Amino acid sequence: MYSAVVENFLRYVKIDTQSLEQYADKTPSTEKQRDLAVLLRDELLVLGASNVRYDEEHCYVYAEIPSNLRVKKRVPKIGFIAHMDTSEAVSGANVKPRIIENYDGEDIVLDEKLNIVTRVSEFPMLKACKGKSLIVTDGSTLLGGDDKAGVAEIMAMAEYFLRHPEVEHGKICIGFTPDEEVGNGVAFFDIDGFDADYAYTVDGGELGDMSYECFNAAGATLTVKGKSVHPGYAKNIMKNAITLAYEFISTISGECPENTEGYGGFYHVDSIHGDVEKAVVEFIIRDHDSKKFEQRIQTVRNNVEMLNSKYGEKRFTVEIKEQYRNMRERIEKELYIVEYAVEAMRRAGVEPKVSPIRGGTDGARLSFDGLLCPNICTGSEGHHGRNEFACIEDMETIVEILKNIVLLPCSE
Repeated sequence: MYSAVVENFLRYVKIDTQSLEQYADKTPSTEKQRDLAVLLRDELLVLGASNVRYDEEHCYVYAEIPSNLRVKKRVPKIGFIAHMDTSEAVSGANVKPRIIENYDGEDIVLDEKLNIVTRVSEFPMLKACKGKSLIVTDGSTLLGGDDKAGVAEIMAMAEYFLRHPEVEHGKICIGFTPDEEVGNGVAFFDIDGFDADYAYTVDGGELGDMSYECFNAAGATLTVKGKSVHPGYAKNIMKNAITLAYEFISTISGECPENTEGYGGFYHVDSIHGDVEKAVVEFIIRDHDSKKFEQRIQTVRNNVEMLNSKYGEKRFTVEIKEQYRNMRERIEKELYIVEYAVEAMRRAGVEPKVSPIRGGTDGARLSFDGLLCPNICTGSEGHHGRNEFACIEDMETIVEILKNIVLLPCSE
């Protein structure tokens, strides 16, 4: 018999909730996300949570645990948010979780025949898991720890408070979102109805990780117009759109994800497709510094203008769409929210590691929409791939951290 958080996690990862970018014009992007949403609604109702709501149109789940303070005292209403969908990078269907007890600290063979191995050299965070128990897959799918680990931890925390009414606490607000992986996780999030003073996304990685700053982010689409003629007679006439697209890529390829870390920003080409007459390049722009972010956007525009000038006509066009901003701009004005989480970790025997996210979370957009929302760890790692794993003891500790976050303001 495993702890509540592990039982939750094993149950949730078997439900395929993969979101899809190609259908991101609607929320949810995939109907199968509703399977987990309805299950969570029903479980919250059985546990006795209050104001349990399932947004049938957009697939959000909300619930509350009312304050039970016997002495009237002003404490904050604290929210916890996790996303239900998983990445489309690897299949999330028919996940077969496997538990490795007393992990020996060595490479983990997921599928010997296909040579799918989780190597410590590639995932050095495994070293900290030696002697603990891990949850992995059979190598045919991702695990779904991003972010079903967060969902499972929030549900385990909720179960604790609902089954222990003698433990006094302020109001707890719970939210589960769809489509975080395709950038629409909070597009229809009901901040007013959620009714939290501030919140935490439980959507990080290694135990102790916490972030209140992330990238400024934009997505871009470059369209290249070529000119096709018979290749045997193409000299000084043909304009190969694919070749021209690669020429543009060469202007930004020096600062790519594989060459940057920490606060270093980048350009990342997601895809390129087309033919001689037309090519389309999809890429993203990222930087923690807002001024450098704007400079990157301007660099892209300048490079497009330069290439159009070089080829004498408008063969290059680019469309840039802002996706989210660095939440630090808002949260640093209310750093006590971060300090509560740091202290909650320490009380659980965990040394906090506050660092910038090299990505974004639902909390980034929520922070700019008025709900300050830093991000904390889940104990799962290797996200978006077949080598994803979750550490049982770390997940159990994170439940304690969530409980501490709730209880800390009550003790002041």
